[in-house]
Amino acid sequence: MSFTAPRLPDRRAFLVGLLLAGQAAAAPRIQPRLPPKPPVVTVLGDSITSGLGVPAQAAMPAQLQAALTRMGVVAQVRAAGVPGDTSGGGLARVNRSVPPDTALCVVALGGNDLLQGIEPRVTKANLRAILQSLRDRRIGVVLVGVGAPTLFGAGYAREFNAVYPALAREFSAPLYPNILAGVGGSRQLMQGDGIHPNAAGARVIGDRLAPLVAQALRSIQTAAR
Repeated sequence: MSFTAPRLPDRRAFLVGLLLAGQAAAAPRIQPRLPPKPPVVTVLGDSITSGLGVPAQAAMPAQLQAALTRMGVVAQVRAAGVPGDTSGGGLARVNRSVPPDTALCVVALGGNDLLQGIEPRVTKANLRAILQSLRDRRIGVVLVGVGAPTLFGAGYAREFNAVYPALAREFSAPLYPNILAGVGGSRQLMQGDGIHPNAAGARVIGDRLAPLVAQALRSIQTAAR
């Protein structure tokens, strides 16, 4: 009776097999590519921005979000409004209220300055400091103004109304001249206090502001390429 020894594998083939097995085990897993996060738009403002008197889903920031969505603009709008805030109050909190992931800040302050009769030069200085802070942090800006009626005095109204265009020119910022344009004075669009828009009025503001915000976002994205 004869005995046949089992055939041993070729040494080189064996080593190659071990090498390939080790490479396969060490190969990193390919992670699926996640879609890019939408740019963040933070709305820094007062009671109109905070949605005083209306549900959050009907306030101006939410209406701006809805208007951008209808336009096909991908963005995430965040509300950062504090009722009663003046331009000075906005300046005091701009760095904490506008988080670092913000691509664009809508600065909508000054209405309470007007109601309190704050000197336009003070309002201008505060707003300038806010805009400079955002520029230093490389955050884009859309400036939203407030229209002062002549019942505050013709000279005061003229000086106050000149603040926003001057700052928009200085910082090359898009300007929405009057937050209550097309809304103020309308019983259908304003709350009973005659100061704050209702849900329908907030929608008008959001719809009118959205094209300017969309354009600013496109400019930011183009500059980043």
